[in-house]
Amino acid sequence: MPAPRMSTTPLPGIGVQYDLTTREHRHLSVIAHRDGARTVNFYRADDPDACAHSLRLTSNEADSLIDALLPDHHSPSLLSTTDLGLVAERIELSSVSHWNGRVLGETQIRTRTGASIVAALRRAEAIPSPTPDFRLAGGDILIVIGTREGVQAAAEILGQE
Repeated sequence: MPAPRMSTTPLPGIGVQYDLTTREHRHLSVIAHRDGARTVNFYRADDPDACAHSLRLTSNEADSLIDALLPDHHSPSLLSTTDLGLVAERIELSSVSHWNGRVLGETQIRTRTGASIVAALRRAEAIPSPTPDFRLAGGDILIVIGTREGVQAAAEILGQE
């Protein structure tokens, strides 16, 4: 059986959209909102671009659905938003960002938000634990961990033009 097709699309200011096409050629998507909510969209079989139904879930409802879908796949080493109150999010630095070309320490993300930038992805390279002298560049994907509010505040700071 062929693997399902999955694609990811960043939605600036909103979150990330994940699109799945099943083996039966059905299309559905999940929008992971920055506030932790999720919107699940189901598309018509006769027109995979026409949304037939949309369901918005709170963060807690999404967590419950994940538990139902993957009950045997939980690992105590994974971060859990319900147990620890933390989220991890990928934030792309725009080429027009105020921080493009500046060093990470200038952002004062941890001091200002309580969130931490734990890695940077640049092209095909991963930079774990970037130091304060790490020079940011447009297109960098920053992995930020913190409370939902802290991660949202970090995204707003990094999005400054």
